Amino acid sequence: MATITAATSRIGIQCNFEPLKHHNFNSCIKFSLSIPSISSPNFSFHKLSLHTMPANSFRANASSAIDAPSEELEASSRGGIGANDLLIVGPGVLGRLVAERWREEYPGCQIFGQTMTTDHHDELIKMGISPSSRETKFTSKFPYVIYCAPPSRTEDYPGDVRDAALKWSGEGSFLFTSSSAPYDCSDNGSVDEDGPIVPIGRSPRTDILLKAEEVVLEFGGCVVRLADRGAHTYWLHKGTLDIRPDHILNLIHYEDAASLSVTILKKRLRSRIFLGCDNHPLSRQELMDLVNKSGKFEKKFEGFTGTSGPLGKKLDNSKTRAELGWEPKYPSFAQFLGVSD
Repeated sequence: MATITAATSRIGIQCNFEPLKHHNFNSCIKFSLSIPSISSPNFSFHKLSLHTMPANSFRANASSAIDAPSEELEASSRGGIGANDLLIVGPGVLGRLVAERWREEYPGCQIFGQTMTTDHHDELIKMGISPSSRETKFTSKFPYVIYCAPPSRTEDYPGDVRDAALKWSGEGSFLFTSSSAPYDCSDNGSVDEDGPIVPIGRSPRTDILLKAEEVVLEFGGCVVRLADRGAHTYWLHKGTLDIRPDHILNLIHYEDAASLSVTILKKRLRSRIFLGCDNHPLSRQELMDLVNKSGKFEKKFEGFTGTSGPLGKKLDNSKTRAELGWEPKYPSFAQFLGVSD
């Protein structure tokens, strides 16, 4: 029997906006761009389905972390850790979609979610995800571990990634969901999986990611550099923005980020770096033109007034697709919105 202790949760920071037409949208546009992700309770492409807890799922023997802040909370997993069981560190939007896809692949598996707070534990339990915390102690290690938590809520991100790696048995797969930020390009040039990397010491943001990636690769885990999730629809509230319109953005739908992650996990590869994007980069202007054209929003974006500042990069993950045999469900932002390019 595997014994574990305590529980908490981590979700990305997101912004609200009002849609004109709902269609299938209920809370957020789940495409990634090169800034932090956004969400809204009023606009979403994907509705998470709920699952009942399996018979061998997590059971807490203590009521909550608030009741005993300085004590270890104890829980048990009946039947121990199975060959297809998965630990998700940071079961936010992406982590929950990974859980859904993983359960489709392995219906009898246990899925555990390591969180920073207990705020969303009830939601996780309803989805069949057993919540736990960083301090949770397992008597067995996991064959599959995916790290989806962002670096924004910890002082030692590489250290947290190392702690997660230590919970991996070395079987199956360990996957770290990183960002495309480490690719060293700011002139709208093309970059693939083997593109140049920002040197250590130039940027605190990329330093943290690269050090975390180094930990993962040392353990034999894999890295997938994803374009950030979320769409710039909150720009609609600004009307105009004093930033340059020709800066290139890269996108990936949350569901596609999840399916790519699961594909990598299932391959059981070692010390590899992959890239996640839709291969249809857009300028800021092109993206907002599509948003306006979609007719899904009451407000219209008026335009950009900036003429200076860094440009972006055009990501190409053709090598990742060829090796993994993976293709996105949503091949472009325009197709996602249902409009022509």
